Amino acid sequence: MKNFDLAIIGTGSGNALPPEFDDLEIALIEEGRFGGTCLNVGCIPTKMFVYPADVIANAKDAARLGVSLSYEGIDLPALQDRTFTRRIDVIADDGERFRREDCPNITVYDSHARFVAPKTIEVGGERITADQIIIAAGSRPAIPDLVAESGVRYHTNDTIMRIDKVPERLLILGSGYIACEFAHVFSSFGSEVSIIGRSDVLIKHQDADVARRFTRTVREHWDVRLGQPVTAIESEGDLITITFADGTSVTGDMLLVATGRVPNGDRMNLAAAGIQTHDDGRIKVDEHGRTSAQHVWALGDVSSPYQLKHVANHEAKVVFHNVLNPASLRSFRHDAVPAAIFTHPQVATVGLTEQQALDRGYEIAVNVQDFGGTAYGWALEDNIGICKIIADKKTGLILGAHILGHEAAMLIQGLIQAMAFGTTARDMAEGQLWIHPALNEVVENCLLGLEL
Repeated sequence: MKNFDLAIIGTGSGNALPPEFDDLEIALIEEGRFGGTCLNVGCIPTKMFVYPADVIANAKDAARLGVSLSYEGIDLPALQDRTFTRRIDVIADDGERFRREDCPNITVYDSHARFVAPKTIEVGGERITADQIIIAAGSRPAIPDLVAESGVRYHTNDTIMRIDKVPERLLILGSGYIACEFAHVFSSFGSEVSIIGRSDVLIKHQDADVARRFTRTVREHWDVRLGQPVTAIESEGDLITITFADGTSVTGDMLLVATGRVPNGDRMNLAAAGIQTHDDGRIKVDEHGRTSAQHVWALGDVSSPYQLKHVANHEAKVVFHNVLNPASLRSFRHDAVPAAIFTHPQVATVGLTEQQALDRGYEIAVNVQDFGGTAYGWALEDNIGICKIIADKKTGLILGAHILGHEAAMLIQGLIQAMAFGTTARDMAEGQLWIHPALNEVVENCLLGLEL
């Protein structure tokens, strides 16, 4: 039984090894494609689909600005070639080739990994041991029992971007960020989209003002069905029908299941290694990334409460340092975690929602600023976008920020920086010059409007 200095399970963020590891003998285990969720089926390819969808959506909306444009359809094979053949698949293949051929200290295993004892892993019919282990095994699409037991054909984010043609009528089960991004993509491409969720709003985990306004806005473009439990999913020929508790139904020719993601730890026999998990399946880790098993670490979707690539990358840097420097452990920083939803309109968020701030007992100042109240908002003829900021009245520090609208993911970065470095709302607003008439003025005005 071969022993390694380090075994790493997963080649997403777990594969971003710094040069300090070059002298260690490492087992790198990956049963799927190199690069993990983000590269292959998540953040990167979805944005390569989202950007063309943005272009189409803006073209369709151009008449409001006195511009006449026409949309003649998407060349799906060309988009898939640009996304996968010429970029994503090349990067994944080159990453695997590099580890196999150019890293003499690394042995690549391309089979499923499961623990059979402490620090002992079975992979591809072989058992290996390691002095230290990093679990970075990621997550997979969650499939509700009703879907799995129905026998109906369906797609997830793992497969939907490689379909042969754009569906005429796409049914999307789910109401979170994955569902809403693909609803934007395929409705822009020409599909009639029905999006189905159990809650009373889409993106329910966002601030309530943002979730309500977003839901109201997209109802103009999508068939949004919320608040009714699904009682049956059936197919007949090429058609799929979803029936609701009130007796109504909706029919389409393709089903996308986007009901969240499940950490992959449940497939690894973690108990055999003494590794504990939360009730939701995530591996339990402390602030340094240590699991309940000595010298076993975990990071990313398999353990983190944040299924975000930038969080996984941060956690990887912390864990990589800690593996080599046990006497000077670093800690995860999860105090101002930002996220964005690349749908139409965009959504970006950092920190607490208004309700979360109230629940934690803060005395808060809240302001909501419309994009349409700024000069660039006039240029956009915007009647949708908002910037909302929540601050602590006692300290003036920003507790949370939420933006809905044009380029929200970029507009929010200054607020993320202020939260990360402890800059007060007043200092951020008044301590710098803001470019006029850039859309950033909506953030400036929102800060200035806080009653601190």
